Amino acid sequence: MKLITAVVKPFKLDEVKKALETFGVKGMTVSEASGYGRQKGHTEVYRGAEYQVDLVPKVRIEVLVEAEDADDIIDVIVRAARTDKIGDGKVWAVPVDTVVRVRTGETGPDAL
Repeated sequence: MKLITAVVKPFKLDEVKKALETFGVKGMTVSEASGYGRQKGHTEVYRGAEYQVDLVPKVRIEVLVEAEDADDIIDVIVRAARTDKIGDGKVWAVPVDTVVRVRTGETGPDAL
């Protein structure tokens, strides 16, 4: 199994969620995040004063999947989240050794 993590622009969440549901993903975890990459934040103007915003708002999406589906799901996320502008985000996968469904005690693929 693999844990796929995507950090994307907040307004792309609905598109990514729909794309994952269409692919057959049954569950995900979504949380608010903030950070920066190459763009190092941006400047904004408030009441005539310009100031630097160091941390850009993002959404973090986590999906636990079978290893053989990981590359396809990463592709689905990338296509849904892409705007072709700086700050589109990142997607990565890491191996998962153990998964347990708390309610039933099921383990491995049955716990998905």
